[in-house]
Amino acid sequence: MASMNQMTIRQRQILTAIVENYISTGEPVSSGAIARSQAFENGAMSAATIRNEMADLADAGMLEQPHTSAGRIPSAEAFRMYVAQLHGGFAGRLPGLSLAEVQSQIDSSFAGVAGAQALLARTSHVLATLSSGVGLAIGAIANADLLEHVHFSRLAARRVLAVLVTRSGMVRDRVLSIDRDLSLRELETAANFLNEHYRGWNIERVRAELAQRLERERSDYRELAQQLWAGTVPEAAHAEQAVYVEGVANLVGLPEDRAQLREMLAALETKQRLVELLNAYIDSRQESVRVVFDLEEQAPEMAGLVLIAAPARVGGESVGTVGVIGPKRMHYENAMSAVSYIAQVFDRISSDAAGGMFGPPPL
Repeated sequence: MASMNQMTIRQRQILTAIVENYISTGEPVSSGAIARSQAFENGAMSAATIRNEMADLADAGMLEQPHTSAGRIPSAEAFRMYVAQLHGGFAGRLPGLSLAEVQSQIDSSFAGVAGAQALLARTSHVLATLSSGVGLAIGAIANADLLEHVHFSRLAARRVLAVLVTRSGMVRDRVLSIDRDLSLRELETAANFLNEHYRGWNIERVRAELAQRLERERSDYRELAQQLWAGTVPEAAHAEQAVYVEGVANLVGLPEDRAQLREMLAALETKQRLVELLNAYIDSRQESVRVVFDLEEQAPEMAGLVLIAAPARVGGESVGTVGVIGPKRMHYENAMSAVSYIAQVFDRISSDAAGGMFGPPPL
């Protein structure tokens, strides 16, 4: 196969026009269509010349011919080259949103979002809307967001009901088995201490602060509060991985046969499968958007789909992944811009939404 450096400028221009024409129409592209396209509207290149160049591009593995009498369609390698040009700063001719419009729409969409789960859900929705594909947002949410209120009730000897309410409205209850019996007054004192000092705090930060405070200010009620808190929020469950997927219906009209389409949609609905796919391709250390065309190597049912994704960071640490899964003939420029911008501003968005609510990296 020819590399981009081995192709002539004219061949790159023709290949780019073919890719954009195919993305726009979904139909095999003829030499005549390229000659009439915006890229060659000045008539500088005849249909015959374009036809000869397309034959050479086909021999190089850049174009495929689905039917004998049909035009040509871009191969996966042609799409890779097109994406490489976009990474290099090339501005395509496809109609769509400008970078400024993409960023403005994203900023507007996140206005008023509160809570980690709401943030991730909105991310998947925004990406699905901007890409007309499947929007993905995967992150580790620090347990239960921010503390609003905690309450302890005595159920029986050495058994306590702990009820934890978060700022996002989530209510969790847990029955604790404790080493000694506690009075109602002791439970009320512990709850009052936690509510007075830690309301509005990140759940995971409460544990660390209690431990430090206990070392500095040794007291029975602080030790009691720490023991009850440790039972209410077990350390092993300090972060939960949340997976949000939206826009699966955008793929229903793909030309794949029904059996393949069913497998594809089922895989997209299986959240653990998506996590495995992202783990396989997206490195938390990468600094830019990655576009993956060979998803079938990890997931055969994803054949024909493309992944555009990047790690999202908070405080310099990766807290998950945002991305898009769509057909090869998607608007790459818009999708890549949206994924890149959300990944870059995730730190600011999450801080505005709830202030440090994400846990350790999930990936």
